[in-house]
Amino acid sequence: MERTALPGRLAWQSARVLAVVDETPHVKSLELDVPGWTGHLAGQHVDVRLTAEDGYQAERSYSIASPPEARQLTLTVERLDDGEVSPYLTDGLQLGDQLELRGPIGGYFTWHVAQGGPLLLIAGGSGIVPLMAMLRHRAAQHSVVPTRLLYSSRAFDEIVYGAELARLTAVDPTLIVTHTLTRRQPPNWSAYARRIDRAMLEAVVWPASAQPLAFVCGPTALVETVASALVNLGHDPQRVKTERFGPGGRAP
Repeated sequence: MERTALPGRLAWQSARVLAVVDETPHVKSLELDVPGWTGHLAGQHVDVRLTAEDGYQAERSYSIASPPEARQLTLTVERLDDGEVSPYLTDGLQLGDQLELRGPIGGYFTWHVAQGGPLLLIAGGSGIVPLMAMLRHRAAQHSVVPTRLLYSSRAFDEIVYGAELARLTAVDPTLIVTHTLTRRQPPNWSAYARRIDRAMLEAVVWPASAQPLAFVCGPTALVETVASALVNLGHDPQRVKTERFGPGGRAP
């Protein structure tokens, strides 16, 4: 997930591109080698800086997709046609290329298995990225914290990490993933086919009495709708953490 980078005191580091993986027609994952990387928490992000030949620089911030246990750092980037950074990261990078990044950044929107659960994850579009780091961390730690993911995508071929999510649920009965497709659905689609609303949340998430720890990430409109609905359903606002992008939030 791309955000407008914020100024900070962290030092810039060099990262080398090890692999570029297609996730969807518009989303790619970049596997990076970052010498001296000191580690991160699931849910944190990094700033990425590009420098043109004329010296012009552009910075954007991207959520980390890899779990803390991984040797390489993975960023998942959605290509935005009017983006200043994402078109180069998704279409211009070659294996062995160097990037500048700094981080990790952020401590509020993070999760560690020691925090327990139940763990409720709700994502829209590329908002799945930091939540996937949490799921990968959970799997790496062989955690059985009860976890539910509600994931809204525009179409089936735009589900980021779709195959990996299916593999995780196939081997872990304590993980439940529910999809909703808002624009296009394949033939015989039997799951949800609308934007996330209160009725969907009532059907999918735990009741407030279970006191789940919720992480909601995606476009501003989705995050505001979901967070308000959860609170109206009786969930503790202190246990509903949000990360947003787009109008009113961080830049996509």
